[in-house]
Amino acid sequence: MGGPASASQPLVPPWLAPYAIPGSPPGVPAFSFAGATAAAAPGDAAATAEARELAARPAAIRAARQALYAPPASPLITLRDGTRMPAVGLGTWKAAPGEVRSAVATALQAGYRHIDCAEVYQNEEEVGEALGQVLEQGLVPRQELYIVSKVWNTNHAAARVRQACLRSLKALRLDYLDLYMIHWPVTGNIGPEVKPSIQETWQAMEGLVREGLVRSIGVSNFGVKKLADILSYAAIPPAVCQVEVHPYHRNDALIAWCAQQRIHVTAFSPLGSPDSESIFPRKKPLVLMQNETVKAVAERTGRDVGQVLIRWALQHGTSVIPKSTSPARIRGNLRVFDWELSAEDYAALSTLPDQQRMVNGAMWLNPKGPYRTMEELWDEPEAE
Repeated sequence: MGGPASASQPLVPPWLAPYAIPGSPPGVPAFSFAGATAAAAPGDAAATAEARELAARPAAIRAARQALYAPPASPLITLRDGTRMPAVGLGTWKAAPGEVRSAVATALQAGYRHIDCAEVYQNEEEVGEALGQVLEQGLVPRQELYIVSKVWNTNHAAARVRQACLRSLKALRLDYLDLYMIHWPVTGNIGPEVKPSIQETWQAMEGLVREGLVRSIGVSNFGVKKLADILSYAAIPPAVCQVEVHPYHRNDALIAWCAQQRIHVTAFSPLGSPDSESIFPRKKPLVLMQNETVKAVAERTGRDVGQVLIRWALQHGTSVIPKSTSPARIRGNLRVFDWELSAEDYAALSTLPDQQRMVNGAMWLNPKGPYRTMEELWDEPEAE
């Protein structure tokens, strides 16, 4: 061990040594603290760590919430105008008040991005609440969403088309719609011709595209003749025709014609619209989900009936928008991309002898016109 330091060489604590001034008189050390940073007290360090944690918390919470949302699950279909539509969407027709908001929220978490709406469904505000939550919190980016709405029969006049679109945008809490459609080729007038004309309505729809309020435009419940009329004068052709399609109403001729014209077909009521018979009376009491062939295919494939019918619609060349408010069915209806119907099963479902339009629009017929018969409404004879 060394002896004690002499008076001329006092001990300097190690923490103080860096501040010693060289050349200080013997026995009288001098120190300089110019530019030194005071060490943080233990309490200050804890406060700093807490502040950092609080600053990072919003991002951590957002990341945790985003992790609850599955990535987009559906393949995309490129339309004639270059926009892309998810092949499977969530339908919202007949979704009861108080149910559609949670249904849309569940669907978005499950990986849906295509939501089909209409002003006449009287639930766009609830849909908008669900959309607004995910968009405001950054849980799903707007560019992933594909939101559809439709202009109702009473709003076909040019001035009313834009107003109807703005109402839907406000209800849905959006700046633009991905697709806006004429809901029916019907205005409610009585007489030999539809008034306002479909041409007036369509040209107003084109104006919405030019204004940036909608990305694509299309029609719902239109037949070949009415679509051909639109094509004869349209500056912007219809990108989509949304119609009823399922094994009890295959709609083969319309789908083939639309394919030739580069008009994509979206299938609504893919499960046979079992809950709309009170609205649209039917000649035959057909219930697609209870059909023995459909049930046999479901048993062979190990899938439920709904999944079989949605998969059939995809293989039939359409996108499809099944409606449900059941969380389990919403999730299950999206599990249709990692398997296919065999050629035999697809053929069996595609050759059911009974054919019947379920959403038949019979209430729009009037002996004074403009539609006196089903053939005039749908541009084809009614299936017998």
